[in-house]
Amino acid sequence: MSDERTSRNEPWREDLRAMYTAKQRTAIPRVRMPELTPEYAVTVDDEVLQGLSVEQAVLEARRCLDCPDPGCIKGCPVHNDIPGFIKNIERREFGTALRVIRRTSVLPAVCGRVCPQEKQCEANCTYTKMKRPAVAIGNLERFVADNERLNHPEASAEKIALSPLSVKVAVVGSGPSGLAFAGDMARRGFRVTVFEAMSWFGGVLKSGIPRFCLPKYVVNYEIERLRALGVELVANCHVGRDISYEDLLRDGYKGIYVATGAGKPRMMGIPGEDLPQVLSAQDYLACVNQAYCPAVSFDVKDLNGKTVAVIGGGNTAMDAVRAAIRGGASRALIIYRRGEEEMPARLEEVHHARLEGTEFMCLRNPVEYVAGDDGALRAMRLQVMELSEPDATGRRSPVPVEGAIEEVQVDMVVVAVGFLPNPPKTFPNELEMSRHGRIMVDEDSLKSSASAIYAGGDIVRGPATVILAMGDGRRAADSMTEAFRRSIEETTLL
Repeated sequence: MSDERTSRNEPWREDLRAMYTAKQRTAIPRVRMPELTPEYAVTVDDEVLQGLSVEQAVLEARRCLDCPDPGCIKGCPVHNDIPGFIKNIERREFGTALRVIRRTSVLPAVCGRVCPQEKQCEANCTYTKMKRPAVAIGNLERFVADNERLNHPEASAEKIALSPLSVKVAVVGSGPSGLAFAGDMARRGFRVTVFEAMSWFGGVLKSGIPRFCLPKYVVNYEIERLRALGVELVANCHVGRDISYEDLLRDGYKGIYVATGAGKPRMMGIPGEDLPQVLSAQDYLACVNQAYCPAVSFDVKDLNGKTVAVIGGGNTAMDAVRAAIRGGASRALIIYRRGEEEMPARLEEVHHARLEGTEFMCLRNPVEYVAGDDGALRAMRLQVMELSEPDATGRRSPVPVEGAIEEVQVDMVVVAVGFLPNPPKTFPNELEMSRHGRIMVDEDSLKSSASAIYAGGDIVRGPATVILAMGDGRRAADSMTEAFRRSIEETTLL
């Protein structure tokens, strides 16, 4: 797509900047979003962060300096026009603000909640260079999306109809990458069908993120907006089993985007891992979210009086440990082999996990799960770790402390140390795969080695963030559209 940014030189933007000096704007403290108290939050599934009020959003938007070369846009994987939407909030044009965002993002209410802004857009905010808190970009994105859902749910979806032909394209998987691709292609005028193997749509947004972080009605609303754009959604259809790649081509689909994600749990392969009370984070959170639930010998949502340990230090681990607390766990532990400062989880997630009562046992790594006389999990044995001297890159690796083993009583363990790709099983032989099960694609276009197939998201890059997966969806949509255009031009010239 061409540059979709609004112009900083529009008269209303210039007038808005003139209303307050930079000194006045930078003197405004970052607005803190209201949130539930930890004591109450752990008793319900309600969203902990409650959202900004109108006045709070306008005040926070006023902090934005409307920089001439905004680093926040460069830090956003989908390149949202961040100053453009924020300045519209400042002048209380909330509908226009959302339209600016939706030019580049089909899931603003989701991204505003779960994206790691502190590592992306906000990390590149001018305020960080002044050693001050960045503009709360994620909170403002959430505000304008929620404002529409709550106050203007009838708002129509915007189409830009760039496609000269009614070309059919298929999407395999309805997670964030597939939805982003589908939304961009539908806005261009393509006929888009999303095929989903499960009975519900949204992928990890529905199965892997708890309601207290991302309410399901928020995801449902965004998906219904895609329907309004004309996207057809087909559930309970496993491409590769119920329908083949050849079937899609015979049905007239000219392009296929594979976004099947990385939903296979990665386990550690240690003794006792096959005990019924040792679950993958994927299975545990799917049970909590009522997406699906594997057969286990106890109710994983009724943890009253139990000690639960979660292995890992990422966002999924924080989601799992906070869910265990809400399930009634009397003790909830995070076991992480590095130090807390090395944890990849969002700072906000770690903060709330601690407020809600999580105990952090860092520099520990499980080496065995021990069963009691009844065959159920009784304890875990932990290897005490220490960090090595920094290597050439400055990174310190965790290494075992010889002879230092601890045993901790535990009733349930959730393993959150990563996920493996869900590769297609019956796609064409020419589809090149890595030894790790990822689809190999051209780095720029996301085109695979197989005719008509593009791929992106976790199936290509491995487990990553929602916004990176969405960025792949947008890039693939750009590339596929350009390929169709070239094909049409070449046909016309013959």
